[in-house]
Amino acid sequence: MSAVLARWASPELRASVFHFTVFGTGAVASVYLGIWLTLKGIHPDQIGVISALPVFGLLVLNLFIGRLADKAGDWRTVILILSLLGAAFPIGLFFVNEFWGILLVWAFCTMSAGAIPPVIDAATVRLTQRNGTDFGAVRAWGTVGYVVGAAGTGVVATVFGPHAFVPLFFAMSVFRALTALQLPRFRAPPQAATLAAVNARPGASRLREVLKPWFVLPLLAFALVNSSHAIIGTFSALLWHVDGVPDYYIGPLLAISAAAEAVMMFVWRRIGGRFSARNMILLAAIAAIVRYAIMAFSPPVAVLFAIQMLHALTFGVGYFGVVHFIANWTREEIAAEAQGFANVLQQGVSVVALMGFGLLITHFGTHSFLASSIAGALAVACVLISLRLRPAKDAH
Repeated sequence: MSAVLARWASPELRASVFHFTVFGTGAVASVYLGIWLTLKGIHPDQIGVISALPVFGLLVLNLFIGRLADKAGDWRTVILILSLLGAAFPIGLFFVNEFWGILLVWAFCTMSAGAIPPVIDAATVRLTQRNGTDFGAVRAWGTVGYVVGAAGTGVVATVFGPHAFVPLFFAMSVFRALTALQLPRFRAPPQAATLAAVNARPGASRLREVLKPWFVLPLLAFALVNSSHAIIGTFSALLWHVDGVPDYYIGPLLAISAAAEAVMMFVWRRIGGRFSARNMILLAAIAAIVRYAIMAFSPPVAVLFAIQMLHALTFGVGYFGVVHFIANWTREEIAAEAQGFANVLQQGVSVVALMGFGLLITHFGTHSFLASSIAGALAVACVLISLRLRPAKDAH
């Protein structure tokens, strides 16, 4: 019994559980929100507004929240506050039935929840670096949570129908808040020797010190690659359906990419030391060129399954590259703020990509994925220019 308690007391295990609930709650919204909104009589163009508005809010909020989290005694404090707010706001969904009310409540729900990942990512990578443990294995449980959440939501939708969305989303939001209560302290104890070591660590202590092309370009590179993942999530099922892919393959095609991502995260510690941070982003960009160039020409289903597994590289490896790149060049004083800046770039590029891709598919259909390959090529250029401006000394 004491061994079980000791394992539960592990900071990494408690962080893993929280990652699971963060992305599991997001999966409920991804699978169910559009169906519930349609049931409420919300038109497709209004659904787009309800989905997009919180993203614009997060563009501003992430930097502010990151700065606030860095100034707090521990990142845990801000994560807990955001989680509690994220559990309270969904109560409003029980009482709204028209566009403006839903838009307002959903914006608060999404912005409180959407501000959590950059802070928990920054906090967890610092914790695992200090403890010499595996960040990938902790973060992988977020992907597992998403897969479990999506599958479970599908079951609930089948059994109880679309009206179950609000109770399910509220329950998962409360569960996320409860797991936030058990999060460990992420910063080292405030001892003089520890503080001296932290202060002596190389890296920027203010964000403006690294807002230079060599630092911003790799973050922009991953934002370009990651924007294609937003496109996949929004348009791939529709395009595959139009191309004649049987509907019973579409769910597994989306699931296998998440499964490949999770496997990559679990095994990354064994192979990741061979790559510098920027080379991880470069590898993700090259994989994106290949993935979307093949997808643009409507390959057979078997080939689609194979290239969907490249998600392990385009997201898994690229994501690790970003978090390690930021950790290598910044100090703890700006960990969450710097991660928030990276997320702002990702969200901003994704919004532009989604709007542009929506126009492309009306004229070019599946061939529109060539635009994502072009984005991958631009990402390669961004990383190479960064390496030219400041050669790699990235820690692994």
